[in-house]
Amino acid sequence: MKDTDANAGREYDPGADRAFPDERLNEMLATLRSDSEVDAYLAAQNVNPVQRKGYNDHGCKHIEIVRNRALCLYDLLKRGGVEFDGAREQGLEQADEPVIIALAATLHDIGHVVHRDDHPYYSIPLAADILDRLLASVYDTPEAVRVKGETLHAILCHHTEETPLTLEAGVVRVADALDMEQGRSRIPYERGGRGINTLSSQAIQRVTLEAGEDRPVLVEIEMSDAAGVYQVDELLNAKLAGSGLETSVRIVAVNTHETGDQLVERIEL
Repeated sequence: MKDTDANAGREYDPGADRAFPDERLNEMLATLRSDSEVDAYLAAQNVNPVQRKGYNDHGCKHIEIVRNRALCLYDLLKRGGVEFDGAREQGLEQADEPVIIALAATLHDIGHVVHRDDHPYYSIPLAADILDRLLASVYDTPEAVRVKGETLHAILCHHTEETPLTLEAGVVRVADALDMEQGRSRIPYERGGRGINTLSSQAIQRVTLEAGEDRPVLVEIEMSDAAGVYQVDELLNAKLAGSGLETSVRIVAVNTHETGDQLVERIEL
Protein backbone atom coordinates (compact mmCIF):
# COMPACT_ATOMS: atom_id res chain seq x y z
CA MET A 1 0.00 0.00 0.00
CA LYS A 2 1.31 3.41 -1.01
CA ASP A 3 -0.36 6.77 -0.59
CA THR A 4 0.51 9.96 -2.47
CA ASP A 5 -1.10 13.32 -2.99
CA ALA A 6 -2.46 11.98 -6.29
CA ASN A 7 -4.95 9.73 -4.49
CA ALA A 8 -5.16 11.47 -1.13
CA GLY A 9 -8.47 13.14 -1.91
CA ARG A 10 -10.18 9.97 -3.12
CA GLU A 11 -12.00 7.62 -0.82
CA TYR A 12 -9.79 4.88 0.56
CA ASP A 13 -10.42 1.51 -1.09
CA PRO A 14 -10.29 -1.11 1.68
CA GLY A 15 -10.13 -3.90 -0.88
CA ALA A 16 -7.06 -2.62 -2.71
CA ASP A 17 -3.89 -4.31 -1.52
CA ARG A 18 -4.81 -4.08 2.15
CA ALA A 19 -2.65 -5.89 4.63
CA PHE A 20 -5.70 -7.08 6.56
CA PRO A 21 -8.90 -6.78 4.48
CA ASP A 22 -12.06 -7.06 6.54
CA GLU A 23 -15.74 -6.64 5.86
CA ARG A 24 -16.24 -4.80 9.13
CA LEU A 25 -14.18 -1.86 7.90
CA ASN A 26 -15.84 -2.01 4.47
CA GLU A 27 -19.27 -1.80 6.07
CA MET A 28 -18.32 1.11 8.30
CA LEU A 29 -16.73 3.07 5.46
CA ALA A 30 -19.85 2.59 3.35
CA THR A 31 -21.97 3.83 6.24
CA LEU A 32 -19.80 6.89 6.78
CA ARG A 33 -19.92 7.80 3.08
CA SER A 34 -23.71 7.68 2.94
CA ASP A 35 -24.71 9.06 6.35
CA SER A 36 -26.52 12.39 5.98
CA GLU A 37 -25.74 13.60 9.51
CA VAL A 38 -22.03 12.95 9.09
CA ASP A 39 -22.09 14.75 5.72
CA ALA A 40 -23.83 17.73 7.32
CA TYR A 41 -21.23 18.00 10.07
CA LEU A 42 -18.31 17.75 7.64
CA ALA A 43 -19.71 20.66 5.66
CA ALA A 44 -20.70 22.79 8.66
CA GLN A 45 -17.43 22.28 10.54
CA ASN A 46 -15.49 24.23 7.92
CA VAL A 47 -17.25 27.57 8.52
CA ASN A 48 -15.58 28.57 11.79
CA PRO A 49 -11.97 27.65 10.91
CA VAL A 50 -11.95 28.81 7.26
CA GLN A 51 -14.55 31.53 6.76
CA ARG A 52 -14.44 33.11 10.21
CA LYS A 53 -10.88 32.47 11.40
CA GLY A 54 -8.95 32.27 8.12
CA TYR A 55 -7.34 28.90 8.86
CA ASN A 56 -6.66 26.03 6.49
CA ASP A 57 -9.34 23.58 5.33
CA HIS A 58 -11.04 21.43 7.99
CA GLY A 59 -13.99 20.22 5.92
CA CYS A 60 -14.89 17.25 3.74
CA LYS A 61 -11.64 17.20 1.75
CA HIS A 62 -9.50 17.37 4.89
CA ILE A 63 -11.42 14.47 6.41
CA GLU A 64 -11.07 12.34 3.26
CA ILE A 65 -7.32 12.91 3.21
CA VAL A 66 -6.84 12.27 6.93
CA ARG A 67 -8.93 9.09 6.82
CA ASN A 68 -7.11 7.81 3.74
CA ARG A 69 -3.71 8.48 5.21
CA ALA A 70 -4.64 7.08 8.60
CA LEU A 71 -5.72 3.78 7.04
CA CYS A 72 -2.66 3.71 4.79
CA LEU A 73 -0.45 4.40 7.81
CA TYR A 74 -2.20 1.60 9.69
CA ASP A 75 -1.63 -0.84 6.82
CA LEU A 76 2.06 0.02 6.53
CA LEU A 77 2.58 -0.34 10.26
CA LYS A 78 0.81 -3.73 10.30
CA ARG A 79 2.91 -4.91 7.37
CA GLY A 80 5.96 -3.81 9.31
CA GLY A 81 5.01 -5.99 12.26
CA VAL A 82 3.72 -3.26 14.58
CA GLU A 83 1.22 -4.61 17.11
CA PHE A 84 -1.68 -2.33 17.96
CA ASP A 85 -2.94 -2.18 21.53
CA GLY A 86 -6.16 -0.18 21.83
CA ALA A 87 -8.70 -2.69 20.55
CA ARG A 88 -6.75 -5.64 21.97
CA GLU A 89 -6.64 -4.24 25.50
CA GLN A 90 -10.41 -3.75 25.36
CA GLY A 91 -10.92 -7.38 24.39
CA LEU A 92 -11.91 -6.40 20.86
CA GLU A 93 -10.76 -8.05 17.63
CA GLN A 94 -8.01 -7.06 15.23
CA ALA A 95 -10.74 -6.20 12.72
CA ASP A 96 -11.89 -3.43 15.06
CA GLU A 97 -8.56 -1.58 14.88
CA PRO A 98 -9.12 0.04 11.46
CA VAL A 99 -12.79 0.67 12.32
CA ILE A 100 -11.72 2.74 15.33
CA ILE A 101 -9.18 4.60 13.19
CA ALA A 102 -11.67 5.31 10.39
CA LEU A 103 -14.35 6.54 12.78
CA ALA A 104 -11.98 8.80 14.71
CA ALA A 105 -10.42 10.21 11.56
CA THR A 106 -13.89 11.03 10.21
CA LEU A 107 -15.27 12.67 13.36
CA HIS A 108 -12.19 14.25 14.93
CA ASP A 109 -12.94 17.82 13.81
CA ILE A 110 -16.72 18.09 14.17
CA GLY A 111 -16.27 20.23 17.28
CA HIS A 112 -15.43 23.07 14.93
CA VAL A 113 -19.16 23.67 14.53
CA VAL A 114 -19.02 25.07 18.07
CA HIS A 115 -15.69 26.91 17.91
CA ARG A 116 -12.22 26.54 16.45
CA ASP A 117 -10.67 27.05 19.88
CA ASP A 118 -10.65 23.85 21.97
CA HIS A 119 -12.57 22.05 19.23
CA PRO A 120 -11.36 18.53 20.24
CA TYR A 121 -13.28 18.85 23.50
CA TYR A 122 -16.45 19.89 21.69
CA SER A 123 -15.98 16.99 19.27
CA ILE A 124 -16.38 14.44 22.07
CA PRO A 125 -20.09 14.87 22.95
CA LEU A 126 -21.06 15.45 19.32
CA ALA A 127 -19.21 12.35 18.12
CA ALA A 128 -20.55 10.30 21.02
CA ASP A 129 -24.13 10.78 19.83
CA ILE A 130 -23.25 9.82 16.27
CA LEU A 131 -21.28 6.78 17.40
CA ASP A 132 -24.20 5.49 19.47
CA ARG A 133 -26.30 5.40 16.32
CA LEU A 134 -23.67 4.05 13.91
CA LEU A 135 -22.31 1.33 16.18
CA ALA A 136 -25.70 -0.03 17.24
CA SER A 137 -26.22 -1.63 13.83
CA VAL A 138 -22.84 -3.39 13.84
CA TYR A 139 -22.00 -4.33 17.44
CA ASP A 140 -23.67 -5.70 20.51
CA THR A 141 -23.80 -3.25 23.40
CA PRO A 142 -20.61 -4.32 25.27
CA GLU A 143 -18.48 -4.16 22.10
CA ALA A 144 -20.14 -0.93 20.96
CA VAL A 145 -19.23 0.73 24.27
CA ARG A 146 -15.59 -0.32 23.90
CA VAL A 147 -15.30 0.77 20.27
CA LYS A 148 -16.96 4.06 21.17
CA GLY A 149 -14.53 4.66 24.03
CA GLU A 150 -11.47 3.93 21.90
CA THR A 151 -12.77 6.14 19.10
CA LEU A 152 -13.42 9.06 21.45
CA HIS A 153 -9.94 8.64 22.93
CA ALA A 154 -8.41 8.88 19.45
CA ILE A 155 -10.52 11.95 18.66
CA LEU A 156 -9.43 13.71 21.84
CA CYS A 157 -5.76 12.85 21.35
CA HIS A 158 -5.45 14.32 17.87
CA HIS A 159 -4.99 17.47 19.95
CA THR A 160 -1.33 17.95 20.87
CA GLU A 161 -2.32 18.89 24.42
CA GLU A 162 -3.40 15.29 25.06
CA THR A 163 -1.20 12.18 25.05
CA PRO A 164 -2.38 9.13 23.08
CA LEU A 165 -2.52 5.97 25.16
CA THR A 166 -3.03 3.67 22.14
CA LEU A 167 -1.41 3.27 18.75
CA GLU A 168 -4.79 3.65 17.07
CA ALA A 169 -4.98 7.14 18.58
CA GLY A 170 -1.39 7.79 17.55
CA VAL A 171 -2.19 6.96 13.94
CA VAL A 172 -5.09 9.43 13.81
CA ARG A 173 -2.95 12.12 15.45
CA VAL A 174 -0.12 11.75 12.92
CA ALA A 175 -2.47 11.39 9.94
CA ASP A 176 -4.13 14.68 10.87
CA ALA A 177 -0.78 16.45 10.39
CA LEU A 178 -0.09 14.65 7.09
CA ASP A 179 -2.73 16.74 5.31
CA MET A 180 -0.37 19.59 4.52
CA GLU A 181 -0.25 20.11 0.73
CA GLN A 182 -0.85 23.54 -0.75
CA GLY A 183 -4.47 22.82 -1.74
CA ARG A 184 -5.45 22.86 1.92
CA SER A 185 -4.58 26.55 2.23
CA ARG A 186 -6.05 27.65 -1.12
CA ILE A 187 -9.06 29.55 0.28
CA PRO A 188 -7.29 31.57 3.00
CA TYR A 189 -4.41 32.29 0.56
CA GLU A 190 -6.77 33.58 -2.13
CA ARG A 191 -8.43 35.79 0.48
CA GLY A 192 -5.08 37.39 1.29
CA GLY A 193 -4.11 35.27 4.27
CA ARG A 194 -0.34 35.25 4.72
CA GLY A 195 0.04 33.66 8.14
CA ILE A 196 2.70 31.03 8.70
CA ASN A 197 0.17 28.17 8.44
CA THR A 198 -1.00 29.38 5.03
CA LEU A 199 2.42 30.22 3.60
CA SER A 200 4.04 27.01 4.83
CA SER A 201 1.23 24.89 3.40
CA GLN A 202 1.54 26.68 0.06
CA ALA A 203 5.14 25.44 -0.10
CA ILE A 204 4.24 21.73 0.26
CA GLN A 205 3.94 20.09 -3.16
CA ARG A 206 3.59 16.40 -2.43
CA VAL A 207 3.36 13.93 0.47
CA THR A 208 4.12 10.25 -0.04
CA LEU A 209 3.68 7.34 2.38
CA GLU A 210 5.35 4.02 1.63
CA ALA A 211 7.13 1.13 3.30
CA GLY A 212 10.52 2.15 4.65
CA GLU A 213 13.78 0.24 4.65
CA ASP A 214 14.76 0.74 8.28
CA ARG A 215 11.31 1.59 9.68
CA PRO A 216 7.82 0.39 8.74
CA VAL A 217 6.81 3.77 7.30
CA LEU A 218 8.65 6.35 5.20
CA VAL A 219 6.97 9.73 4.81
CA GLU A 220 8.56 11.85 2.09
CA ILE A 221 7.54 15.49 1.74
CA GLU A 222 8.44 17.61 -1.29
CA MET A 223 8.41 21.37 -0.86
CA SER A 224 9.18 24.25 -3.16
CA ASP A 225 10.26 26.71 -0.50
CA ALA A 226 11.92 26.65 2.91
CA ALA A 227 8.67 27.96 4.43
CA GLY A 228 7.43 24.37 4.24
CA VAL A 229 9.77 23.49 7.09
CA TYR A 230 7.18 24.92 9.47
CA GLN A 231 4.61 22.31 8.39
CA VAL A 232 7.16 19.53 8.80
CA ASP A 233 9.01 20.54 11.93
CA GLU A 234 6.51 22.53 13.99
CA LEU A 235 3.26 20.76 13.08
CA LEU A 236 4.04 17.19 11.96
CA ASN A 237 6.89 16.76 14.42
CA ALA A 238 4.66 18.00 17.25
CA LYS A 239 2.01 15.41 16.34
CA LEU A 240 4.54 12.59 16.00
CA ALA A 241 6.07 13.35 19.39
CA GLY A 242 4.25 11.33 22.02
CA SER A 243 2.17 9.44 19.46
CA GLY A 244 3.83 6.09 20.17
CA LEU A 245 4.96 5.92 16.53
CA GLU A 246 8.24 7.82 16.88
CA THR A 247 10.40 4.76 16.20
CA SER A 248 8.15 3.39 13.44
CA VAL A 249 7.90 6.41 11.14
CA ARG A 250 10.76 8.08 9.27
CA ILE A 251 10.09 11.56 7.89
CA VAL A 252 12.18 13.12 5.14
CA ALA A 253 11.52 16.55 3.63
CA VAL A 254 13.17 17.63 0.38
CA ASN A 255 13.32 21.14 -1.04
CA THR A 256 12.78 20.82 -4.80
CA HIS A 257 13.29 24.54 -5.54
CA GLU A 258 15.78 24.76 -8.42
CA THR A 259 17.04 28.34 -8.31
CA GLY A 260 20.29 27.45 -6.60
CA ASP A 261 19.37 29.60 -3.61
CA GLN A 262 18.04 26.75 -1.53
CA LEU A 263 17.97 27.48 2.18
CA VAL A 264 16.96 23.89 2.95
CA GLU A 265 17.81 20.97 0.67
CA ARG A 266 16.87 18.07 2.91
CA ILE A 267 15.82 17.66 6.51
CA GLU A 268 15.05 14.49 8.39
CA LEU A 269 13.22 14.04 11.66
